[in-house]
Parts: sequence; structure tokens; C-alpha cells
Amino acid sequence: MFPSRTVENYLKAILQAEIALPPEQLLPMGQLAAALGVAPGTATTMMKALAEAGLVRYEPYAGVRLTAPGEKLAALVLRRHRLIEQFLVQVMGMSWAEVHDEAEQLEHAVSERLIERIDDMLGRPQVDPHGDPIPGPEGMVAQREYANLLSCPLKTPVVVVRVTDQGPDFLRFIEDNELKPGRSIEVEHRDAAADAVIVRRDAHRVTIGMRAASKLLVEVV
Repeated sequence: MFPSRTVENYLKAILQAEIALPPEQLLPMGQLAAALGVAPGTATTMMKALAEAGLVRYEPYAGVRLTAPGEKLAALVLRRHRLIEQFLVQVMGMSWAEVHDEAEQLEHAVSERLIERIDDMLGRPQVDPHGDPIPGPEGMVAQREYANLLSCPLKTPVVVVRVTDQGPDFLRFIEDNELKPGRSIEVEHRDAAADAVIVRRDAHRVTIGMRAASKLLVEVV
């Protein structure tokens, strides 16, 4: 099957959803349809076609999982997307809050040859501007387990390494509060009843909600 834009979008969505699933667990069709903003019936029809092409393992009324060829193709789409985001921020000077939509368009248009040139020019980055790992040219994705601001130790220096919510409004909120990847911080206090996490950044204190705190992944210094 020729990997059309639609096919690539489906495969990428499955890969991103599978990361949060236990090994071999099938992705429910309703979850996939919701992620892509399509009707469940539309997603099911596409899964049947992808299964015939050998890109997914589809079980009616159970869900779907990428096959090895499907996973590699999805990872290469993700690689293009994240390298384009890094290029737009690092070279073009665009805000990290606005590059996602641009990369969604460009990831289907650029050649692998151009992506390799971009990768080389950027110095072979391991992550994109949001801290998401960039798959290698063979489609391998390095996944690491990180704590977030709800689970990391209190009053211990940590570094923000990844932001899992890439909605423009949330990214601007993180930028305005100087909590982007690479920033050293400490969690001073958590109050579930008040829906508050108090973060110390140098001499400043920032209070954010529990939901926002869960989206900031950190590593102990």
C-alpha cells in the first residue's frame, strides 16, 4: 500500500497511543477514532485495509496493534515531524507553541533525503523542542521513563526534560512561567485539595495546577 497522508496519520496515531499501553495490548478502536477525530466506522474501515497491507494486526471488537513494518513506517513519520519542529524552532526562529501544526503539514511532503540533511545540519538532535525523542533513521525510538511534577521527590533539584501536552495555549503557559525543557527547578509543596503544586525556579515560586504538573516530565539532577 502506498503510504498516503491519511495512512501515515493513522500509523503515527497508533504508535503514539501504543507507547502508553502494556506490550501486546490492543489499542481500542474508539480511542484511535477519538485521537484522529473520525467516526469509529471510518477508523475500522481503514484498519481493515491496513491489516490487508500487513501494517497492523486488527481484531474486530478488540482493537489494533502495529506490526513490525507498520511500526517502522510510523516511527519514520514521527521522525520527520519532530525533526521539522526542531528545524522550525532552531533555524527559522519560530515559537515552539506554533510549530506542531506546521510540522503536521510538512511531514508528508518532505523526502527522506531532505530529512537526513536537516538532521545532519541540526547536529543529530536526540529530542525535539518539547523534549520528545526523535526516532533514528532506522525507525528506532528511544523511550525512557521519567517522573513528573506529581511523582518526583520534594525539595530536590530536577530538570524539566519533556512536555507531554503540545497544545499552543499550554506551551505558552509553560514558556511564560519559564518551565521549558532544560530548566532546573524544585517542587516545594503539593496540595491536592487546593489543586496546587508550588515550584521554585531560582529565587521565584510558581504555582500550577495538578493536571498541568502531570504534563511536565523531569529528571533528578
